[in-house]
Amino acid sequence: MSKYLLAGAIFLLLAGCGGGSDSGSSTPATQAVTAPNRAPVVASANPDQTATVGVAFQYDASRAGAVFTDADGNTLSYRLTIAPATSGLSISATTVSGTPTTAGTYRVTITADDGRGGTASDDFDIVVAPPPNQPVLPATSFQYSDAGIALPRQFTTGAGNPAAADNTPANNPVSNAGATLGRVLFYDKRLSINDAVSCGSCHQQARGFSDAARFSTGFQGGRTARHSMALANARYYFRGRFFWDERAATLEAQVLEPIQDTTEMGMTLPQLVTKISGTGFYGPLFTAAFGDPQVTSDRISRALAQFVRSMVSYRSKYDSAFVNGVPNFAATLTAQEELGRSIYEGRGRCDACHGSVAHISDNINNNGLDAVTVDAGAGNGRFKSPSLRNIALRPPFMHDGRFATLREVIDHYDTGVQNNPNLAPVLRAPDGTPRRLNLTEAEKLALSAFLGTLTDNAMLTDPKFADPFPR
Repeated sequence: MSKYLLAGAIFLLLAGCGGGSDSGSSTPATQAVTAPNRAPVVASANPDQTATVGVAFQYDASRAGAVFTDADGNTLSYRLTIAPATSGLSISATTVSGTPTTAGTYRVTITADDGRGGTASDDFDIVVAPPPNQPVLPATSFQYSDAGIALPRQFTTGAGNPAAADNTPANNPVSNAGATLGRVLFYDKRLSINDAVSCGSCHQQARGFSDAARFSTGFQGGRTARHSMALANARYYFRGRFFWDERAATLEAQVLEPIQDTTEMGMTLPQLVTKISGTGFYGPLFTAAFGDPQVTSDRISRALAQFVRSMVSYRSKYDSAFVNGVPNFAATLTAQEELGRSIYEGRGRCDACHGSVAHISDNINNNGLDAVTVDAGAGNGRFKSPSLRNIALRPPFMHDGRFATLREVIDHYDTGVQNNPNLAPVLRAPDGTPRRLNLTEAEKLALSAFLGTLTDNAMLTDPKFADPFPR
């Protein structure tokens, strides 16, 4: 047999025997194993975004596919949601865009889907800021009118109520819309020629609507001639005149004078009207207050006056002693505070010039600061004084801010009254000399403690009196 035939026989024999195996069957084929799907994951979370009312905004929440990864290499699809939806922003594919209309925080959720049942989500916020130098006002107006705030009974009826001293004119009652406009005007620095100061710059809420400085700083850095007068209970003054020297016949006249003052705000009334008319957000505020968007200096003065008259202080510790208009001081005040009240209303005769439950001035008076009149005030060194509400938080004191502490004021009325020829009669002793109280140290501390009960913390923190402009 040839070697070729022998080799073929051997090959056939081996093939027929399965390569030497004694099995009569062939080896089974290997089966493919399918790995489980892996959901996408957040690889790089979206940072929170900022936007501004009235300014166009656009943001790709997928960041061109960089937010999520998929280990299986699946093609991802995306879904976006935003809440609340009424923000002026809209969604297209993975992009949030639009012009925000309302300040606030909006939550955006982007969800990635791999098409095989796997999803992942990422949340981030879009914080929409108010427009620059525009007020933020509540959707529902604060309550400013008497009907809305419901003054306590001791302010409207009974002995010592201040209602008879109310200087609110019949043609300018306090309304919610009018006082809201007045609040915005009060804090708007546009009322100064260079947008540097507002009424609120010199009448600060935390200071009882007075100023910590002895003399306030005007629009160009100049200083006022007198200390900033506090505004609480300004509506209660039967003479109806304003400023320390009473040169303004009404509050409506007074509020326009600082705007036109060459030291304080430096505007003219025509400039004021033009400037406010050209400020877009004022149109709806004037319409709400007066029925149409026309801006006039008269309307500005009426709105500012309404806001100031709405600053009624009636939520102090002193006020909490009244139940249905009847006081129970012994149950409310400490022994020291009650001693101070007895001095205030008794031997000290403080209530002769700062009377009623609103602690308001009765008239213009010369209080003996100087033996010889230096500042004539309303004539003969006589001055109007503000309500004593929040007095403990309002240093310095007097029309010229000469006293740095409340204790100095008490010492003045105790032994420091000067013998001015025009001195208020209540400050003279029976023999015609300046009255001396000669209070003990304990009595001085008690009087100071009682004056502290006139602090109205609710008024000092009430948002309806606060600056509406984000700074």
